[in-house]
Amino acid sequence: MSDSNEKKSLSGVLENLEKTPFFTFSKPYLDFIGKGTMFSLVYYLMAIVSILVPFAFIIWAIQEGIFDYASYMGAGIIVWFIITWFFAAFAGWIGFQLWWARKSQVTEVKESEFVAIPICADIFRTFGEWLGTLIAVIGFGGGLFGLILANEFLSTVPGGSALVIAGPVVGFFTILFFRLVAEGIKIFVSIANSCRDIAKK
Repeated sequence: MSDSNEKKSLSGVLENLEKTPFFTFSKPYLDFIGKGTMFSLVYYLMAIVSILVPFAFIIWAIQEGIFDYASYMGAGIIVWFIITWFFAAFAGWIGFQLWWARKSQVTEVKESEFVAIPICADIFRTFGEWLGTLIAVIGFGGGLFGLILANEFLSTVPGGSALVIAGPVVGFFTILFFRLVAEGIKIFVSIANSCRDIAKK
């Protein structure tokens, strides 16, 4: 009888101890990594990166000395850069909306038994769609107006004259490849879920 009372007493002490801040201060962090919420950070981060795309294009232009070409190629290259920058900004904004819209999918799967695999597959797919969109939009816009306004400069860029066609084609196959791999990963998750349901029945 005394042993039973001692066990109950010890159990009560431990329960009270576990409720103290010493044991519970890390609970928000444990919930953060345990429920898959941390994956949302990837979507937010890539959404920010998408907004920075047009600024990265300006940095690239400065490093390549695009504005220096105007002295002997004429103002056409400056006009080309401005137009292509708008295409880059447009592609970046599409990318932002893509990542922002897809972040809700983390909530849809984080209650499932398998969390990391389907979310990583979705991140992989979304990255491919984002990259393919950038390549297609910037490649087409930059290539088209480059042929019209800055053909002399574009001829110095590897595959420059073919960008108007290569951009959308490469962008399409980039999206296709990433989607195929992501869907292949999700097939394994679907099989695992089906096997689990069968085992339960």
